Amino acid sequence: QVQLVESGGGLVQAGGSLRLSCAASGRTFSTSAMGWFRQAPGKEREFVAAINRYGSSRDYADSVRGRSTISRDNAKNTVYLQMNSLKPEDTAVYYCAAGSPYGLPDTEKDYGYWGQGTQVTVSS
Repeated sequence: QVQLVESGGGLVQAGGSLRLSCAASGRTFSTSAMGWFRQAPGKEREFVAAINRYGSSRDYADSVRGRSTISRDNAKNTVYLQMNSLKPEDTAVYYCAAGSPYGLPDTEKDYGYWGQGTQVTVSS
């Protein structure tokens, strides 16, 4: 089993940056692809970024591509999401998730473990 705890959210002005962290407990972190999803008020949860178990491949939603970087440190059981040039439409609760050991899943059904989420609010 994997437990995930996100941190690093907060209030930031448009154009600013935030670095989200997700600390994982459990022995399966290094064998899991990791993903970030977000859910804005009144909207469904959506894929943001994913990284494979080795940290060698990444995938991003078009809405954040070029502005965000996902990374992981398997020695620290932590995955990060660096977000730059933030926009008001990035406002959401951000969730990290641990999923399949294969590939770069971008759908919720491929992730079995979820954190509680961290709020990101971008003011205009």
